[in-house]
Order: sequence, then structure tokens, then C-alpha cells
Amino acid sequence: MSDAPAVWRPKFNPWAIALTVTLATFMEVLDTSIANVALPHIAGSLSAGQDESTWVLTSYLVSNAIILPISAWLATRLGRKRFYMSCVALFGISSLLCGLAPNLSWLIFFRVLQGLGGGGLAPSEQAILADTFEPAKRGMAFAVYGLAVVLAPAIGPTLGGYITDNFDWRWIFFINVPVAIFSLTLSSRLVEDPPFLEEERKKKYPVDYIGLGLVATGLGCLQVVLDKGEREDWFHSQFIKNFSAVAAVTLVAALVWEYFEEHPIIDLKLLRNRNFAIACVMMFALGMSLFGTTVLIPQLLQLLMGYSAQLAGMTLSFGGLVVLLCMPLVGRLVSKVDPRYMIAFGFLASAVGLYLTTGLDLLMDFKTASMLRAFYSLGLPFLFVPISTMSYVGIPPEKNNNVSGMTNLARNIGGSVGISLVTTLLAQRAQQHQDTLRSKMTLFDPGFLASANTMARTLTARGVAVADSTQQAYARLYLVLQGQANALAYVDVAWVFGIICVVVVPLAFLMKKPDSKSEIHMH
Repeated sequence: MSDAPAVWRPKFNPWAIALTVTLATFMEVLDTSIANVALPHIAGSLSAGQDESTWVLTSYLVSNAIILPISAWLATRLGRKRFYMSCVALFGISSLLCGLAPNLSWLIFFRVLQGLGGGGLAPSEQAILADTFEPAKRGMAFAVYGLAVVLAPAIGPTLGGYITDNFDWRWIFFINVPVAIFSLTLSSRLVEDPPFLEEERKKKYPVDYIGLGLVATGLGCLQVVLDKGEREDWFHSQFIKNFSAVAAVTLVAALVWEYFEEHPIIDLKLLRNRNFAIACVMMFALGMSLFGTTVLIPQLLQLLMGYSAQLAGMTLSFGGLVVLLCMPLVGRLVSKVDPRYMIAFGFLASAVGLYLTTGLDLLMDFKTASMLRAFYSLGLPFLFVPISTMSYVGIPPEKNNNVSGMTNLARNIGGSVGISLVTTLLAQRAQQHQDTLRSKMTLFDPGFLASANTMARTLTARGVAVADSTQQAYARLYLVLQGQANALAYVDVAWVFGIICVVVVPLAFLMKKPDSKSEIHMH
């Protein structure tokens, strides 16, 4: 009872605070996927090449990766509410400027600012929720947050496709402005910093400039390598070699420096907590799987089956609906069921969904594609909420900023690795399958000859000259071969992500079972 006065609770309804901060995070996560669909429109409008225009995505991801790990330090130094509202304001202003950008160079510059603003939102929100809700109710709070983080990438391509098809690509950025204004208004009234954060802010620690420089340089270069690697043919490119070398040297130096630094930008000593360390690994795996598979099925439908961007994006909506229905249930269960079993179930369910995806073919309809995504999505709520909850177990409240910053960084880098893995595997496996299938397309193969002759006769019957019909038949069969090779590559990628999900399952049981008494003592 003597500890009762020390327990801090916010003045306003915690759910009002949860919805307020989730709004801004939803807007930010949406922006990571919404621009992908509009890229060809942006390139055409600004007279830029397709390769140049990809910097619109890369610049955002790089600045996002730089700000994430240092967001905890900035939130503690500036005050979390002030830092959070600064991020919302910067995100809103830079979104307006992105929409007004006269050329590609200015758009990329404004996207860097937008990434800096957006990168601080998710970790700040997660830390605000951890402090606003008592441990027993934290699961439901993280369920609300999880809805924003998991639903936004699913809605992004559909919304982006709809806006670019029916309006102008600039509206992709303009729609953020009223949301940012609304979020700022609510945040200024409802959000407040707990007393222990105020105490931390008053402590005058020296600025770790060396750590800041090493972390920013290392993560920025790593993000460029992951985003541009496949396009630049990986280590056959001097550009990629240079950035990889800088990333490797600075990140190793950052790890050593930050571990021994008394007041580090990233508190690596938190990784001594077994639950937190495993939670970071799991968030990395979740990011890989979530973002990697989010580009997989829409890309297949657009490139191989001729779907529009909007229709391809809509296949993800059914997965979003499954998440929407399951997330509140998981939020309630997490305080009643051992989170370790929920995490194991989540990864296994995702693995089963990916196993079903390996049965895809080029004749599947929209319903089948949607159901495949829905089966995969069933596991996501059982991962996001329990992993987020477990990452705070045994961590003192004043370190909540650090926990949210590092777990969000792990998820984002995992997402970048996942997308990079998808693009690389698709290119390499499609080439290998093409070589294998092409070896059967010879004049000595009776099946190939029969198909070619049948197609040639069909073309002749349609009025194609006899001299041209055989050549056209060969060309069409080669297009069929390319389609099949690409489809087999997508199947291979689904297998790889399914195996990753299965491999992570045992980690759940290496975590310490949360003890409610220790959690209450923690506060």
C-alpha cells in the first residue's frame, strides 16, 4: 500500500489517449506503402526515370531508419509529448510540401523530412501506451496500436491505387495534412508526460555525438543497400560495395561504442533482459514476414495477371478484415493466456498461411488470392500484441522510450530485409526456373512440338500467314514459359517466408513466463 502514491495515472480517459496517438501512427505507417503504387505516376509527372523515382521511397526509409533508434533519446531530452507533437507537425508540413514539390529533387528532400517526422511517431506512441495503461490492460492498448501498424500496409496499396487512378498522385500527400492537424489538436489537450519522465528530462546528460553519428550513418547506409541492392545487382555494383562497407564499419563501431558509453543514444544493455532481446528478434522476423508478403501477392497479380493497382491492393483488404476482427480478442486474451503460447500459435498460423500460398497458380481468381492473404493474416494479431507486451516485462518505466524505439527499429529493418529478400529471390529464382523450363523447349521434345504445331494451326486459322505462324507460336509459348517461371519463383518465396516463421517458433519458449507480481512491482 505504501507504493500506491507512486503509481501515476493520466488525467484523461486512457482510451481517448490511445485513439489520439494511434491516429498519427496509422497515417505514418500508411505512408510507407501508399507511395509505392503511385511511383510510375510520380515519375511520369515529374519527367523522371523509373530508377530515379525509386529514391522517393528510399529517401523516406533512410531518414525513418535514422530517427527510430534515437527517438527514445530525443523523447527523454525534449520531453516525450513535445517530441511527439514536433514529429506530427513535421510530418504534416512535409506532407504538404511533398504534394507541392515542383520536381523530383525537391520531392526527395521533402520525403527525407517526412521520414524524420514519421520515424518518431510509432516508438513515441508505444511508450505513451505503455505508461498510460497498467500492465493488466496493456494488451488491449497494444491491440489498438497493432491495428494501425498491421492494417495500414494492407490499406495503403488500395488507397494509393484509388487516389492515383481517380485523382492526382499529389493527393496521396495532401490527405495527411488534415489528419496531422486533428492529431495535434487532440494530443495537445490529452497527452501528458509522467512525473518520472519529467525527472529524467531535468537530468543534464552530455550528448553522445559520436554514437549519434555512427548510428545515423550506419543505419542510413544499410537502408540504401537493402532498398537499392537488387536494382544495382548487389555486389557487382561499386555503389553497393561502398555503402555496404561504410554500413558494416560504422554499425560495428556503433555497437562497441554504445555498449561502453555511459549515456548512450541506444541503450544496448537492455538486451541483457532475455525477454526484450528475444522480442527484438521476433519483431525483426514479424517485420520481414509482414512487409515481405505484403508486396508478394499484389505484385504477382499486377505483373503476371494484369490486375490494376487498386484491385491488386484490395486482395490485402480481406487480411486486414481478419486482423480487425481478431485484434480485440487477442488484446483480451493476452492478460489471461500465457503470451508465449500465443506467439508460437501466431508464427505457426502464419507459416500455415504461407504453406497454402505455395499452391498459387496463374489461373487463381480474386477470391482465392484474397483468401490466401486472409489465412496468412490470422497469425498477425497473435504476434504483434503478445510480443509488444512481453518486451516491457522486467524493464523499469523510465526505459519505456528505449524499449519502443528498439522494437520498432527491429520491425522496420526486418521489413526492409523482407522486401529486399522478396525482390532478390524473385529475380534469381525466376531466372533459374526459366533456364530449367527452357531446356525442355526443344525440337526434340514431343510435347513442345505438339503445342507449337497446335498454336501455329490456330494462328493460321485466324489469318496469320503460314510462314509467320510457327515463329509467332514459338514466341507465345516463350511468354507462357516466362509466366510459369515467375509464378514458380513466387511459390519459392512463400516457402522461404514459411520456413522463417517455423524457425522462430521455439524462441517463444525461451522467454521467461511473465509474472504478474513482478509487472505490478515494476510500476
